[in-house]
Amino acid sequence: MNFFISDAWAQGEPAGGGLVGLLFPILLIVAFYFLLIRPQTKRAKEHRNMVEALKKGDEVVTGGGVLGRITDVGDNFIMLEIADNLQVRVQKQAVATLMPKGTVKGEL
Repeated sequence: MNFFISDAWAQGEPAGGGLVGLLFPILLIVAFYFLLIRPQTKRAKEHRNMVEALKKGDEVVTGGGVLGRITDVGDNFIMLEIADNLQVRVQKQAVATLMPKGTVKGEL
């Protein structure tokens, strides 16, 4: 009777069934785990182990890009010598990279 709206007819059950419909979300979650979550937790664990192993004399670069030699290690902070007679106190978690010995050279 209505000329602009077509009548709605009942459709049959979809061919895929319920199990196939869940396959895509499950595969998506598995892909996210292996491509995003797992590598990030691995990097976080490596950083945590590196921070716990810091000791006096190590040469490090902070997250802000400051290069220096560790002169004192505390529970949460380290003293970082960045120039002759110039030391700064930095949070341990701010250390981004442990550099090889001799990077700073004898110029401090």
